[in-house]
Amino acid sequence: MSSRKNLKIDHIGIAVNSIDQALEFYRDVLGVEPSDRFLAEREQIEAALLPLGESRLELLESSSEDSVIARFIDKRGEGLHHVAIRVPDLEVAIKRICTAGIHLVTDEIQTSPGGYRYIFVHPRSVTGVLLELVEYPEDSKVEVID
Repeated sequence: MSSRKNLKIDHIGIAVNSIDQALEFYRDVLGVEPSDRFLAEREQIEAALLPLGESRLELLESSSEDSVIARFIDKRGEGLHHVAIRVPDLEVAIKRICTAGIHLVTDEIQTSPGGYRYIFVHPRSVTGVLLELVEYPEDSKVEVID
């Protein structure tokens, strides 16, 4: 993370039983319209993105009984799942994290359906919070909010 000034909260992931039910609050009460809604087959989730200023909320609903989100909700209930931090260079961020002895959930960088690259930092390494590091390539289909 060579340029720490360039770090931003990209999104906050919230595990929900039903995106439609969650939208009754976020959309109908707060007035926040989803900017995108998609199915991520590899992760076995449906997601809805709700823009909030320079960041967004990501509502995460399981599309399978054995997905990470389903297991999370079974164990902890609905609520905060992860915080995503946008980094300018994911490889540099990973090298810095690993050099510091911080553990990643996996060693493999993933690519989202929208084209951004990401990796998760294990919550045991960072005060119990699951962190997602995300990097947007210039040709990404995901709208970067600046």
